[in-house]
Amino acid sequence: MKIAIYTLGCKVNQYETQAMERLLRQRGHQIVDFSQDADAYVVNSCSVTAVSDQKSRQALHKIRRERPGAVLALCGCYAQTHPGDMEQLDADLIAGTGDRAGFITLLEQAAEDRSRRTALDRAFDRRDFEILPAGGLDQRTRAMLKVEDGCVNFCSYCIIPYARGPVRSLPLDQAAEQAAALAAAGYREIVLTGIEISSWGRDLDGRPGLADLIEAVCAAAPGVRVRLGSLEPRTVTEAFCRRCADLPDLCPQFHLSLQSGCDETLRRMNRKYGTARYLQSVELLNRWFDRPAVTTDLITGFPEETEEEFAQTLAFIQKCGFAKMHIFPYSVRPGTPAEKMAQVPKAVKAERARRAAAAAEEMRSSYLRGCVGRTYAVLFEQPREGRFLGHAPNYMEVVAEGENLHNIVKNVHITGTNGEVLLGRLAED
Repeated sequence: MKIAIYTLGCKVNQYETQAMERLLRQRGHQIVDFSQDADAYVVNSCSVTAVSDQKSRQALHKIRRERPGAVLALCGCYAQTHPGDMEQLDADLIAGTGDRAGFITLLEQAAEDRSRRTALDRAFDRRDFEILPAGGLDQRTRAMLKVEDGCVNFCSYCIIPYARGPVRSLPLDQAAEQAAALAAAGYREIVLTGIEISSWGRDLDGRPGLADLIEAVCAAAPGVRVRLGSLEPRTVTEAFCRRCADLPDLCPQFHLSLQSGCDETLRRMNRKYGTARYLQSVELLNRWFDRPAVTTDLITGFPEETEEEFAQTLAFIQKCGFAKMHIFPYSVRPGTPAEKMAQVPKAVKAERARRAAAAAEEMRSSYLRGCVGRTYAVLFEQPREGRFLGHAPNYMEVVAEGENLHNIVKNVHITGTNGEVLLGRLAED
């Protein structure tokens, strides 16, 4: 069959899509773009916000209207968390976030007999980590390695624990084995990803920690850059930094999820840290690494957030000096405790997001300016306007003169910045 997959949401969904594509190819199927004619269309859904749910429904309706003869399937977090909505969706196959290999078998069966199938389990009953083939999407220089699934933090705005279930970890030896295979396949960078990678190992014998995993992956794939997914701030301790700083292939970019810079707001969010502990993590990273890029997420206009609380957040993010921020006006997620709290007007949420974005842009520009005059090993990925674009270890984009540099690492001397990317020239070998 010709099969097209449309992916919404996080890096874990992207990872699982590339894994399904690999499994489908192994079984003789052809992967095509979602805009092309196909025998079957799969929507790998997200449910982090109500808008995500809507996008999944829109994609399904559009395909059913434009390709009425094709098999239509939905999998992912939206299906897992909203089984009651599934009866209203005109899909041939409905599945959740578990057993991706089994989902492919059901897709093949649906194509044969065109009977409707639903395969939803209870996420909280899951105890085993589903091992899927690691890799990257077509023409990518970096590969994703999913090492963890599930979350038990139960932040008051988040539905993902209900979509993914409890923490399950990829065993250490298998993580190392997959990392070695990715290196052998020619990938120059591996991104460790999961729903909450800071929880990796808590379900394994001996309860190994994330630093153990990072060391094992770096040892299994020497010379390949290793990048971390989002970290819970409390993961960053003196011992964690000491061990990680000894790993030359670990990228000095650390995404510490913040969400708010006000302790009262963090309490309502049911986050497990305060601003003092968060700042300690930032200071530790700056002490142990050479100008690390500390990045974060921020929610503005969380329920009951006052102007004074938001002012505290603005002051706090500037104290942290982030290299980059992802800023989101709060979006109500039905079914979460935050839905029942007093909501901030939409216009206020948007206005606070604009103010936070302005502060974030100043910090980003400052970080980029601080890179000028330095030399970075850049992993080049694709041509851009007659030059080549890549990423430095700190994940800043770098553009330099050159040709045929895809998947090649070159030292680049940074000569300037246009405020968005770093500009440089290839250093002499």
